[in-house]
Amino acid sequence: MSVRLFDTLTRKQRDFVPLRAGAVSMYVCGATVQGLPHIGHVRSSLNYDVLRRWMTRRGYDVTLVRNVTDIDDKILRKASEAGRPWWEWAATHERAFSAAYDALGCLPASLEPRATGHVTQMVTYIERLIEGGHAYAAGGDVYFAVRTFPGYGQLSGQKVDDVAQGEGESATKRDPLDFTLWKGAKPGEPAWPTPWGEGRPGWHLECSAMATTYLGPQFDLHGGGLDLVFPHHENERAQSQAAGDPFANYWLHNAWVTMGGEKMSKSLGNTLSIDALLQRVRGVELRYYLVGPHYRSAIEYSDAALSEAVAAYRRIESFVNRVTERIGAPEIADEVPAEFAAVLDDDLGTPGGLAVVHTTVRDGNAALDKGDRKAALAAAEAVRAMTAVLGVDPLDPRWRAGGTDTAAVGALSSLVEEMLERRQAARKAKDFTEADAVRDRLLAAGISVEDGADGPTWSLKDD
Repeated sequence: MSVRLFDTLTRKQRDFVPLRAGAVSMYVCGATVQGLPHIGHVRSSLNYDVLRRWMTRRGYDVTLVRNVTDIDDKILRKASEAGRPWWEWAATHERAFSAAYDALGCLPASLEPRATGHVTQMVTYIERLIEGGHAYAAGGDVYFAVRTFPGYGQLSGQKVDDVAQGEGESATKRDPLDFTLWKGAKPGEPAWPTPWGEGRPGWHLECSAMATTYLGPQFDLHGGGLDLVFPHHENERAQSQAAGDPFANYWLHNAWVTMGGEKMSKSLGNTLSIDALLQRVRGVELRYYLVGPHYRSAIEYSDAALSEAVAAYRRIESFVNRVTERIGAPEIADEVPAEFAAVLDDDLGTPGGLAVVHTTVRDGNAALDKGDRKAALAAAEAVRAMTAVLGVDPLDPRWRAGGTDTAAVGALSSLVEEMLERRQAARKAKDFTEADAVRDRLLAAGISVEDGADGPTWSLKDD
């Protein structure tokens, strides 16, 4: 069975057929490094990290290019307000994004180019567009002439006369629909020399230049957040194809993280920084929370939902730790279960994938309790194979060797699970005195226990 992905352009699932057999070329819009990353930013990178891992598991050689936008209006404004050089502001926050990606287990991108390092390629792109009659210089700026591209609006599903670029009023545009490729220099702003005067790149142009520089004029997949469909990706597609590049074969978009029904953004003041959340939960637990929902489904953030995800992950971790202690560390299975493969092939269905993981955990725990070491070990190996695809393998050295806190949580998890087993056994034997004594010891240690349909779960109390 082939991988099927939902293509934003055609608005349907399509079988993935690579341009080059055995290889996947993927471009993902990365961070605009204007401030500290929050979970809304990082969700996108995590989603495409899972896709990359799944494609690799399917036998593809994956090249993933994720850009850094290190020059734009917001960066310049915020750096100015802070009284800091724009390049220092951008570099500081680029490092913060890199640290966040690493803390949540994103594999390093094959390449992470910066916009400011590709001005030469952007100038060449503009020259091609002007020569083809798709762009024009005016008043020190250069604009893309939208009406010269017949397919404009197809990606976002809009009629060309209904679109608004959101660039504000301009006396030099021939048509309000047109968008900026190059911005003429303003006093005090960084600028680069071009045939049309000094200036700096427009936001949309940079991605076309970087994607085609490293992946060629045509590549397999272009990913990004749902908020980028218009105007950013619509404009990327238009300028690239108008310049003669076929560009992306498939367009993928992940949904937002919301709070109170609104997209998480700095402008709304409803952000949750990665650093703040990592003071409360481990990186692997936060990753589990963000990759569990389907990538095209919005995540409505709540503390309760995060706590549920932490408890669910710890059930997986506890099972793998139990097998490790009683039988030995399980290897990663050569193959994932067929049910897991089927749902991941179906537009990266991570919710169904996690359902298979938890079913395997329950079966493995039952086998372990019965003394069926072979079945328990096989289940743990399958769990490791599946969670490795999701980037949350409990025995991954990234999570096991992450420092004292990570090691302590792993040890605590094993001890608590042993005590819960004793409590369950006492309750089954109707020895409620012993069961209550175990519960009281857990409470005294700052651990709360809840009895659910799938058995007891525990968490550290917030004192």
